[in-house]
Amino acid sequence: MMQRLLLLVLGAVLSAGALRAAETPRAQGVEAPAERVPTDIRRLTILVRDIDRSLKLYRDVLGLNVNYDASITVSGVALPAGVPGNKTRLVLLNGNDPWIGWIGLMQYTDPPLPDPGPFPRRLGLGGHVLVVNTDDAEKRCAMARKVPGVVFTAEPRLQVYEGRNGAPPIRVMGCNFFDPDGTFIELNQILN
Repeated sequence: MMQRLLLLVLGAVLSAGALRAAETPRAQGVEAPAERVPTDIRRLTILVRDIDRSLKLYRDVLGLNVNYDASITVSGVALPAGVPGNKTRLVLLNGNDPWIGWIGLMQYTDPPLPDPGPFPRRLGLGGHVLVVNTDDAEKRCAMARKVPGVVFTAEPRLQVYEGRNGAPPIRVMGCNFFDPDGTFIELNQILN
């Protein structure tokens, strides 16, 4: 009886997983891998000057869900720029996937990291672009413009990219800006 119940539960879990995988939107022209690769991109953690200010963008504008918010005392050198005894605040946010594609915001609170001054207004070597998709780019771009410290580099506009593997062109509405700590964000809405 217990084995049959276990098999029923396992079957339901596998069916739900298959249904979720079938419903997961994929970029046109990109095939699901025949075999899983050994690595998922789990999270990007961004060092910030002020988490509460950053949350006004990542939570309130982009609409990400806060799923973890804790003060952490560095016990080793595992944290970036960490010195044992330093205190940090770490906030983790996620979009639609419960496991991958998360954003972490980390602020060193005691002692704070030295303020590096104004960030570059251009990307250079070692720079990064955080690409996020939304279903209402124009509205969210307008909201982002109101967050203190956000610096726009491109207003909302239509961009058309070559399709992958013979797929139709990719039409994207979006804007570009630096967050208050210099992370460059490409905020997109895929139209087709």
